Amino acid sequence: MRIAIIEDNKALANAIAYRLRDRGHAVDILHDGDDADVFLSQDGADLVVLDINLPGQSGLEILRSLRARADSTPVILLTARSETKDRVQGLDTGADDYLVKPFEMDELEARIRALSRRKDLEIGVSETFGALEFNRTTRQVRAGSERLEIPRRELAVLECLLERRGRIVSKSQLINHVYGVGADMDDTAIEPHVSRLRRRLVEHGISIKTARGLGYMIEVTG
Repeated sequence: MRIAIIEDNKALANAIAYRLRDRGHAVDILHDGDDADVFLSQDGADLVVLDINLPGQSGLEILRSLRARADSTPVILLTARSETKDRVQGLDTGADDYLVKPFEMDELEARIRALSRRKDLEIGVSETFGALEFNRTTRQVRAGSERLEIPRRELAVLECLLERRGRIVSKSQLINHVYGVGADMDDTAIEPHVSRLRRRLVEHGISIKTARGLGYMIEVTG
């Protein structure tokens, strides 16, 4: 999944990101509430880990804006407040889960898995595109009975292209999805991943078209 971590404690945010990236997720880190609100309205995420106390907009303000846009992205609130009324306020505002600091990373991961399963039930675990089937839960790609062995970063590229099928995806969008927002990467860094993925998919009737100067788009060709 693409997970947004919105947390002003940089050490904690980086620790969460390290753990989730190690599990194969794409992670975006934001430390400011105003920046986070813009990011979620423009780029979005599959799941949000959201601190309540932030510079700029608070986590609850961000959550209200998210739900006001009819965005149902799962949100886990993080806070040092442990009183029942605080948890109730967060859940009533639109949070899907609530975790009180300090917490164990194993518990955060378990809550993310639970929300991921719920989301899969809502949108369907598997997605079919031409001869390919992509399972979001197992992160496996199959062509009929054959499982395609696709490295993690190429798989993240495919996931991003499939999420935006029928649209051109810029190199910067792919960089953000694969490496996370704010990664110090040149746009050309994504080109080898796209090139290798293109070679893997062409024999299955799937093409990645290049729109020069704009980005890439995935298409069924056969």
